[in-house]
Amino acid sequence: MTTTVQDFPEVGEIVIATVSRIVDQGAYVSLDEFNKIQGFLHVSEIATGWIRNVAKFLKVGEKKVLLVKRVDPRRSEIDLSLKQVSSDQKKKKLLEIKRGEKEEALIENLKSRISLSESEMGKLENVLVEKFGSVYDAFSAVSAKGISILDNLSIPPKALTVIAELGSKIQVPHVEIRGIFELTCNKSNGIDIIKAALIDSTANKKEISVTYIGAPKYRITLTAPNFKEAEKELKPILSSVQDAIEKKGGTFKFTREESKKTREG
Repeated sequence: MTTTVQDFPEVGEIVIATVSRIVDQGAYVSLDEFNKIQGFLHVSEIATGWIRNVAKFLKVGEKKVLLVKRVDPRRSEIDLSLKQVSSDQKKKKLLEIKRGEKEEALIENLKSRISLSESEMGKLENVLVEKFGSVYDAFSAVSAKGISILDNLSIPPKALTVIAELGSKIQVPHVEIRGIFELTCNKSNGIDIIKAALIDSTANKKEISVTYIGAPKYRITLTAPNFKEAEKELKPILSSVQDAIEKKGGTFKFTREESKKTREG
């Protein structure tokens, strides 16, 4: 994969840097993603409050997620901040780096397993990036939905076999949302009506399960790649169950339980 190296980062950008030298006024760092160019982290931007000893906060060789505060290309000066990086920004950047490393490993593994020229390999990467946004996201999609997701793409059969194998080993991150249905129906076949409503609303949805807790409660568990997709999937199910029960004179109530998110493996 060809990586374009930028000369300088942009102001406001979140970057990964390695501490190269510690001084009384702060620390010099090399920016990992920008051909190791040097930046400076002033003591006032390391942490809140007064810092007597910079070495207590930073170690040479340590990697840090930093915010770019000022860039002067003419003087080759880059001012950075550690204390202005939020926890969310840090997590997002570290995940981005982790995915980049995994992507490189996947590409190298793919190259070692199939006999493609550099030109053919470049075309394959371009096809995956154009369709999925990145090579890693392509492998993740294969892991989540199967190799058929690559149908109709210009990918050599020998590459498809290896992609399917490598993709199956990726643990795709997902979220799980759960909730409790409280459903009643006083008709003589009320239980059958309730069961039919639940089955019909979740039919052919393999990432959804419904379990009986005890009358009148049923738990639904739904997994998806992210909370947005999970909510989108849940909404029509709730509407379908409610309509089916209330049309038969029954009662409907739904209570959300705590949602959770898995870590990427």
